[in-house]
Amino acid sequence: MTRNWLSRRAFLGVAAAAPLASALAQDKNIPVGLELYSVRDELKKDLMGTVRAVAKMGYQCVEFFSPYYQWTTDYAKQVRKLLDDLGIRCLSTHNGMESFSAGGLAHAIELNQTIGSQFIVLASAGKVDGLDGWKRIAESLDRGAEKMKPAGLGAGYHNHQAEFRPVEGRRPIEVLAANTGKDVMLQLDVGTCIEVGSDPVAWIEQNPGRIRSMHCKDWSADQGYKVLVGEGVAPWKKLFEAAEKTGGIEFYLVEQEGSRFPELETAERCLASFRKLHG
Repeated sequence: MTRNWLSRRAFLGVAAAAPLASALAQDKNIPVGLELYSVRDELKKDLMGTVRAVAKMGYQCVEFFSPYYQWTTDYAKQVRKLLDDLGIRCLSTHNGMESFSAGGLAHAIELNQTIGSQFIVLASAGKVDGLDGWKRIAESLDRGAEKMKPAGLGAGYHNHQAEFRPVEGRRPIEVLAANTGKDVMLQLDVGTCIEVGSDPVAWIEQNPGRIRSMHCKDWSADQGYKVLVGEGVAPWKKLFEAAEKTGGIEFYLVEQEGSRFPELETAERCLASFRKLHG
């Protein structure tokens, strides 16, 4: 995969023509990034240094997770400068429900605009009661998407295991997909989908254009999520094909919950494996 787009000149050229992620998707030069939860301990000790290390590995984008919401605007500007200097992007952030609340959405929008993000993703719905509860989550996503759109941002939802476990005879993820507009991204977490016995390839094919981001997390029955990308049972070749032909993928994100290696080494090994698998 080429990294020509990382240069400032290339970035400015793409930005003038269209949003970066969409342009890359059209060119099939789809960037791979890191969900920074993968290096959460390092990030907590030294955020700027950790982002530098991740960029040096060759990751092309990052995804900040929920603690970013506590940043001030000034700190967000410092992070944006770092990203620009390194030639990488933050294309999405992971958020709690506060980012979709009436009192918290404006702050989330401001921070995401500042760091150049394109999607505010709800990382978890928390405890939800019944399918009616999931329908209310869908309503929150749609309301958020409506208010984010004028700011040039999109809303998204990230699944865990619960969304693929049937409730009252139906999988909650199906309720979310059916009750949100097609502009709400369905960010697929591969590993959690597989763990509960669902087929991630089939899910992508059932939701054309909505899987604009995918968490590349593997899983195995004996080691769970401790396996590196490519060491588990995920059908990566089929997943990439479905994501790029049907899902509307704009960027991939490696996510690792832990492994037999230190965090930064884990991230580097996963990137090497991703590149080998993806080609």
